[in-house]
Amino acid sequence: MENQILFTTYDLSGITINNKIVMAPMTRSRADNEGNIPTPMMAEYYAQRASAGLIISEGIPVSKKAVGYINVPGIYSEAQVEGWKLITKAVHEKGGKIFAQLWHVGRLSHPSFFNGELPHAPSAINANEQSYTVNGLQDTVVPKEMTIEDIHQTIFDFKNAAANALKAGFDGVEIHAANGYLLHQFFNATSNHRVDIYGGSEENRARILFEILDAMKLVIDLSKVGVRLNPSLHGAMGMTMDTTTIPTFNYIVKHLSNYNLAYLHLTEPFVPVDDIPFAVKQVATHFRPLYKGTLIINKGFTIETATKVLVGGDADLVAFGVPFIANPDLVKRLSIGAPLNQPDPTTFYTPGAKGYIDYPMLAE
Repeated sequence: MENQILFTTYDLSGITINNKIVMAPMTRSRADNEGNIPTPMMAEYYAQRASAGLIISEGIPVSKKAVGYINVPGIYSEAQVEGWKLITKAVHEKGGKIFAQLWHVGRLSHPSFFNGELPHAPSAINANEQSYTVNGLQDTVVPKEMTIEDIHQTIFDFKNAAANALKAGFDGVEIHAANGYLLHQFFNATSNHRVDIYGGSEENRARILFEILDAMKLVIDLSKVGVRLNPSLHGAMGMTMDTTTIPTFNYIVKHLSNYNLAYLHLTEPFVPVDDIPFAVKQVATHFRPLYKGTLIINKGFTIETATKVLVGGDADLVAFGVPFIANPDLVKRLSIGAPLNQPDPTTFYTPGAKGYIDYPMLAE
């Protein structure tokens, strides 16, 4: 029976999902059109993978100012909302459920997206990373420190994006507060040097997330909202941990328990943190006692390691990323022990069908 735990149903805040396998959010850069409108080909891609218990969409910029990569679909225009309707309809017709991941990349963007204007960030500190632009990879720059008005506009943009997601037929939304993007930049004391109510203390650096949730609840039931965090991100995406990092995430996770969310989605470290004395090496194990609701963990799972996590109680659901790229029928393959297709990384972010909707299913 333990071997079947992945394939049993789960009640996700009143939404019954068919199994405990989540398709993790993955940027695929296929909205290569003026307006960055979701396309019918994208609907086919998501429908092919609808056997996942829950699909979390690729990151969707909440505004033009939130963009940081080329050809990513937005959710701030009417045309984009109409495009997403094709996708949610296709997933639902296959019996699947899909949440929209709402995204603002902050300082990891580039002026070429904004007619030369600087990207926004909590403080004017360069991430020293690269942004994928129409001219290829370009070095990030020192961003503009957001004004209070900028922050309030961003909070509105997340609220508006949540409303648009419901109009588009999504079953819920996930706030992307991980992986070195804007909200994570606010949380981290090495990227947030503000001296106003959005900087300094743990409460202040986390404030924007909870103000977004408080704004969102006016347009969407918070039981349809998830939050994604990456507490032990160090040495990637411009993030550096310090002694305040984990205490800040402890505060955030405990406070999130006061909200009736759909779930908390955690990511294990991207790179080894064994030599970082203040990092948490086993994220799910550390944060599980601090959070009362549904917990999703993403870790580069195999069926064996995913089963172990669920049986051990460290998480309620497990997220698979790259395996879903090459295996649209990943759930079936895992359930019968079938071999997996190997993904082609050269097509992860390229336009067109190749490496997107042409991976074979078992029946083929």
